[in-house]
Amino acid sequence: MKPRPQQTGQAAEAYALAYLEGHGLRLRARNFRIRRGEIDLIMQDGEEVVFVEVRARSAGEFGDGVDSITRAKRRRLLAAAGAWLQRQRDEPPARFDVIALQPGHQRVTWLKDAFRADD
Repeated sequence: MKPRPQQTGQAAEAYALAYLEGHGLRLRARNFRIRRGEIDLIMQDGEEVVFVEVRARSAGEFGDGVDSITRAKRRRLLAAAGAWLQRQRDEPPARFDVIALQPGHQRVTWLKDAFRADD
């Protein structure tokens, strides 16, 4: 039986979380949602807040994870990040990273600072 996309996404996010924690980042929030968007993982990397989009690639897909993030998706990520930051007491430096996982999580691509709010 083939896993449903939601199951695949949850497994990819769990793998990405473990991967990032293994590289010293600390989880702040998971699946933060607002009406206009969602952020898969919100991590802490030193003084910086990291908004992480997890992209699980199927065997037939090519390109890196950033290639699959459209302008509309970036707007939704920015809206969610802005809402999350407004709820915080301070305004820490922040960045947007992408974790792209190949089938079976055989290859992980971590694109730090993959895009900016003004891109």
